[in-house]
Amino acid sequence: MSQVLIQETNGAVLRLRMNRPEVHNAFDAGLIAELTTALERIGRDPAVRIVVLEGAGASFSAGADAHWMRGMAAASEEENRQDALALARLLRTLDELPKPTIARVQGAAFGGGVGLISCCDVAIGVEGARFGLTESKLGLLPAVISPYVIAAVGARQARRWFATAELFGAAEALRIGLLHQVAAANALDGLVQRQIDLLLKAGPVASAIAKTLVRRVAAETDRDRADADNAALIARLRVSAEGQEGLGAFLEKRAPAWTPGL
Repeated sequence: MSQVLIQETNGAVLRLRMNRPEVHNAFDAGLIAELTTALERIGRDPAVRIVVLEGAGASFSAGADAHWMRGMAAASEEENRQDALALARLLRTLDELPKPTIARVQGAAFGGGVGLISCCDVAIGVEGARFGLTESKLGLLPAVISPYVIAAVGARQARRWFATAELFGAAEALRIGLLHQVAAANALDGLVQRQIDLLLKAGPVASAIAKTLVRRVAAETDRDRADADNAALIARLRVSAEGQEGLGAFLEKRAPAWTPGL
């Protein structure tokens, strides 16, 4: 792994840090490929229970790198399509990662950076962070990231921010659902750690597949099928090794075996 993406492991927690501070962690083809490869590997690693996604320097991610955009402006439509599909693969890999994910947003996020935040299960940002879906200023749209941003903030909000490219602050990001919590800069790591602690106390399988349940229920229009699928899921979890351990620990008034320190 090159230095544009730094991986740090502390027990069951893995931090992925985008490390291009000189360009505000903007995307290019190389960073997209490295992030995708790293996430695919992490998804298969049973030792990792939680992933924290963060950026080095002043910004979380400024979206597309200017030099990369210049190159794509000169490329063919088919080359642009393939390039966009690479970003789509990254976003889907992050969104569907079989581990809980936390976005640690220590600074500004624009365009694709907002897409990364939207794909994470928990998003915590600092008070001074700025956000924007600024593509329409260039005659473009946030098309590839749109499914994830719309899922995070809702269609009504997306219609406004996609069209206007207006910048907004952390308080607005919290109000519309892009962020779950806003913190002073000196409190950010404490709030991130609190989420890590909560996730480590939850059943590893349960916390990992929570996003799958939410995605399926949100998309299901057949209520009978939803009832059947949900009943099957809870029945399977109750008789699983993790479910049996969790229920047993609760009834015996003890911590379950997956709790850190046991």
